[in-house]
Amino acid sequence: MPLRLLRWTRAVVTETTLVYLTLLKILVPALIVVKALEMAGFTQWLGTLLAPVMGLMGLPEALSIVWAATLLTNIYTGMVVFFSVAADQPLTVAQITILGTLMVIGHSLPVEGAVARKAGVPWWLTIVLRIGGGLLVGWTLSLIYTSTNWLQQPNAMLWQPEPQQSGLVAWGLEQLKMLITIYLVILSLIALLKILRTLGIERLLHIVLFPLLRLLGIGRKAANTTIIGITLGLSFGAGLLIRDIESGTMSRRDAMLTLCFLGLCHSLIEDTLLVMLLGADLSGILWARLLFAFIAVGLLARLPLAINAPGEKASAEASSGSKR
Repeated sequence: MPLRLLRWTRAVVTETTLVYLTLLKILVPALIVVKALEMAGFTQWLGTLLAPVMGLMGLPEALSIVWAATLLTNIYTGMVVFFSVAADQPLTVAQITILGTLMVIGHSLPVEGAVARKAGVPWWLTIVLRIGGGLLVGWTLSLIYTSTNWLQQPNAMLWQPEPQQSGLVAWGLEQLKMLITIYLVILSLIALLKILRTLGIERLLHIVLFPLLRLLGIGRKAANTTIIGITLGLSFGAGLLIRDIESGTMSRRDAMLTLCFLGLCHSLIEDTLLVMLLGADLSGILWARLLFAFIAVGLLARLPLAINAPGEKASAEASSGSKR
């Protein structure tokens, strides 16, 4: 028994390390690029670029810098920026909900986009889905809230940021802490998946999720990744998904559709709770987000040339040529 447990532990650690190293090669360069862009004033430039479209969603132009910071970094940073530029502005619950919806759909694009790219999702598609999709959902919510006079009461924030340390050293320590946390989470996930597989629960999860995945045009082998991505985040789900692609367990088409879905609605618990602290309503930050993800990926899966990975497309063309 101790020998079997030792072998099992060694297998879990080995698999975790391989997945983690693959992610590390993507995350570290992406984090450095993001910091460099931030220091070069890219956030301000992006905010200026987004300012004209904020009015289309019934939002003050000043809030563009909040979404710009969120797109470039993460929701936490966006919340801090929001407090510094908009805490004293008279905003309605509807406006905060629209802004929050933009934040949960479009955030951390350089890092999460790089991870998705590794699994075969092209940059243009990530940008269209998460920025274009955010604008579309925000505009739709603005029409609904305005026409029905829904959520027009003054907003009350439930959160105030704590003072943060500045400087490259503090930033570096924060990123190191985050990278260590990612390793520990992946280790726990892989161990849990192996236990679930042994107990037969993994198969049950696949059966339960199969109708949902079929609706999205995704194979049932993506069930584990979908659950992990929805609950914990895109990077964790994508790390395991990249492993499945490289081992041949999952097709690239399934992987790409899964990543598109998770790009729109990952980390549902944490992201939703964070934005609720600003006063946002669930109608936008959760339900509208989920509905848009299902519609967008469902349509994407049914397009004539629906998301074939480059390798698969070339393989299909070669196969077609050989048949002729």
